[in-house]
Amino acid sequence: MIRRLSRVWFLAVLAAVVVACGGPGAPVVATKSTQPATLASDPGPAPRGALAAVAVPGWNHEDAAVPVSPDDPMWGDPLAPVTVVLIADLQCPYSVRAMDVIEKLREDYGRQQVRVVFKHNPLPFHQGAKPAAIAASIVYRLAGPEAFWRFIDRAFANQKQLDAASFERWARESGVDVIAFRQAMTDPDRAAKVEADMALAERLGARGTPTAYVNGQIIHGAQDEATFRQVIDDQIVHAKVLVAGGVPAGRVYVDATRDSFAMPEPPKDTPREEPEQDLTEWKVPVDRSPARGARNALVTIVIFSDFQCPFCKRVNGTLEELLQRYPDDLRIVWKDRPLPFHKRAKPAAVFARAARAQRGDAGFWAAHDKLFENQTQLEDADLEQYAKELKLNVFLVRRALAGTTYDAGIAQDEELATGLKASGTPHFFINGRRLVGAQPIEKFVTVIDEQLAKARALVKAGTPRAVVYTRLQRDAEVPPPPPPPERKTVPAPTAAQPWRGGRFAKVVIQQFSDFQCPFCGRVEPTLTQIEQKYGNRVKIVWRHMPLPFHTNAQLAAEASAEVFKQKGNTAFWAFKDKLFENQRTPGGLERPALESYAVELGLDMAAFRSALDQRTHKAAVEADADVAANAGINGTPSFVINGYFVSGAQPASEFERVIDLALRGR
Repeated sequence: MIRRLSRVWFLAVLAAVVVACGGPGAPVVATKSTQPATLASDPGPAPRGALAAVAVPGWNHEDAAVPVSPDDPMWGDPLAPVTVVLIADLQCPYSVRAMDVIEKLREDYGRQQVRVVFKHNPLPFHQGAKPAAIAASIVYRLAGPEAFWRFIDRAFANQKQLDAASFERWARESGVDVIAFRQAMTDPDRAAKVEADMALAERLGARGTPTAYVNGQIIHGAQDEATFRQVIDDQIVHAKVLVAGGVPAGRVYVDATRDSFAMPEPPKDTPREEPEQDLTEWKVPVDRSPARGARNALVTIVIFSDFQCPFCKRVNGTLEELLQRYPDDLRIVWKDRPLPFHKRAKPAAVFARAARAQRGDAGFWAAHDKLFENQTQLEDADLEQYAKELKLNVFLVRRALAGTTYDAGIAQDEELATGLKASGTPHFFINGRRLVGAQPIEKFVTVIDEQLAKARALVKAGTPRAVVYTRLQRDAEVPPPPPPPERKTVPAPTAAQPWRGGRFAKVVIQQFSDFQCPFCGRVEPTLTQIEQKYGNRVKIVWRHMPLPFHTNAQLAAEASAEVFKQKGNTAFWAFKDKLFENQRTPGGLERPALESYAVELGLDMAAFRSALDQRTHKAAVEADADVAANAGINGTPSFVINGYFVSGAQPASEFERVIDLALRGR
């Protein structure tokens, strides 16, 4: 039964609500005319993976009691009156039963009335669960929801085969590029989404799997269909009440969870199995990062955070309460950790740093609060408006957003986070002790009090308060250094390859790339950052490596070779930018588009068309690909930097590490 609204009261208002909603045959929640046709015209069931587009205007559910965002795999209409959030473990047999029940409910209710959202909570005693969850999240990131549902169907059906070979096979069967999948599985941030889901499960009190939340109302375990139906039917009525009361369709889920969610009491007789704690005290330098709290604090909390992360926003209240509880003994230090799937997190981080440059730490924390208050509105125009509200120099903020002034500082924080294995956000180090996620305040208090006792003992023994953190860090554990980069041998480039940077640079970066590869496009801003940092000390050389499953990549590569032949380096790199800018546009890499880009660059179009018709540059493109194959390079993007090998769209810090090795001649 839904809290605050009794069934009797529901029945009393139901007749009026049905009339207000358009009668028995009307949709439960009206949808906007801009909605994709599949949502409005397909009332019947669809395959589990057939997701209604998530880019529906009018919805944002990250601020719901049980938050949902486009980062979550989803089936159904985002504006459906009922949302079932299933928190599950891919190795848990009871989660399989829950999926079977939800499948039946999906068929009966249809996508217009029920939306299904999946979140991961791999349990610590299921050894294959977290790797499987990470693989599934990568499948979703690479190929979308349909591929995700196919993948987890295979995982649930083969719970005794949760190994790397199976993950690759299921990814391929689900329609994912295996090479891209293999690269993504080496990404330092590969576990971030799974760990964010786990932190949410912790906060919501989801102590086992499966746990379902139906518009926020909890259902523990693998319950039968009738149990779900009763809650769903109640929630459909609740949604009608909300709509009749003027709640927009895009806010029904948020308001429904507010009314229905209640934190469950911990079980009395079955103590919960807690994950093993990291009791190591890690070396976490403060450097010149923004800080607030007591100047001579005995306890320092370093937080790795992301302005677009809803869990980071939720923990702010806890941190404020801690500062009030320990006014003389606590300081909080901010480190940037913008996650790759939060596209506006880095611009927000740049904005906060620009505010600090103008107004010091007070300016940073004012920007910090403004960004979290407006977490769903972080476009450049929004940031410029916040600059005006904070009385910052808007011109300087605009220049910061367009430039790279703060990239190195953000990269330094990211590199520190990677070394400390702080892959998700928020991630805390309390005098070096790790605490992960938006934990209840009691968890913070326990660690703070332990560290406070140690710090007070140092002060009593004569250590000045101002140097307590430095003294504690002296004995802290240093994260192990990353392994040395792999080496690969490729021939030196010739005049046949496009290049940019220093003609006689000591460091040569040979870039093996594919115009249709999303990771190749993603790494381009990083390479620009590298150029800006090292200038003429580096030379970047392009090598073609169109992958066979990218059907438009070969022709695009040949077209770029003709651009290089006619107009040289400058035109080639401009053409390259056009291709990556339009990589995801329908038809953006097909021949008509290639010709339109060539026209914009002023090419001799008769010669350009002839080169494509005659496959003039086919052999040259294949020669580059053969160089890669002979060196054992089988994925894009790949880089050979003076013999050092860097695989994938790595962060700038990884490129800098290898370049610095090359500059030192090691």
